[in-house]
Amino acid sequence: QVQLVESGGGLVQPGGSLKLSCVASGSIFGINTMGWYRQAPGNQREAVATISRGGSINYADSVKGRFTISRDNAKNAVYLQMNSLKPEDTAVYYCKANVIINPSGTWSFDYWGQGTQVTVAS
Repeated sequence: QVQLVESGGGLVQPGGSLKLSCVASGSIFGINTMGWYRQAPGNQREAVATISRGGSINYADSVKGRFTISRDNAKNAVYLQMNSLKPEDTAVYYCKANVIINPSGTWSFDYWGQGTQVTVAS
């Protein structure tokens, strides 16, 4: 009953920028932490950036100073602004949301988007 839909991926040259968006819809009574993860071929999925409901943010060391995560609680959305992109940023990017699924707020569940490809190449 909950869907996460990502958009904004694509092909960009090294040094370029992209902005990813992820919107959650369905039976949502609130969202705790939201985040972006990525998986490159042959690698495990890794956390890129996370943001709590209150706005606390964590970044992977590899993206600090280049990527910015933000969220719009009214729209159930999370964004990832990616600047100074490098070839090693090439991966499928997934958003994840810890969604509160009952009115009393006592139950939550992690949902994932379908992923969006980001390719950094000249």
